[in-house]
Parts: sequence; structure tokens; C-alpha cells
Amino acid sequence: MSIHSINVRNQFRGKVKEIINGPVVSEIDVETPHGIVTSVITTRSVQELQLKVGSEVIALVKSTEVSIAKV
Repeated sequence: MSIHSINVRNQFRGKVKEIINGPVVSEIDVETPHGIVTSVITTRSVQELQLKVGSEVIALVKSTEVSIAKV
């Protein structure tokens, strides 16, 4: 499978740093040049994508809401 074009603007290329597997969903930490991006996806998707620590991936971030917190 290859992606030729996608409309998601926020794309972060990186490598899988950690996978926390659950029975239904799993947490994937992706290390990017901009920091860690964490995604929660189905465990079935982790298996189908054959994700492992060190796998090169692209984290695609699309949201209709952005919240801001003052530090």
C-alpha cells in the first residue's frame, strides 16, 4: 500500500518509540523531530500494520477542535 496524496496538513514523520498493547486498543508513541506524538488505535490495526518499535511511520493529525491551556 502506498499513499500518493492526502489532505491532512499536520503530518509528522517519525519512528515508533513504544507500543502499549491492550486487548482492544493500543497506545503508540511516535518520536518525531518535534517531540513525541501519541496515538491510540485498535490493537487489530497495530497487528495489520505490523507496527514494532523502530518502525518508520507518519503520524497524521486532523482535528476540528484545538484547546489552549496557559502555562
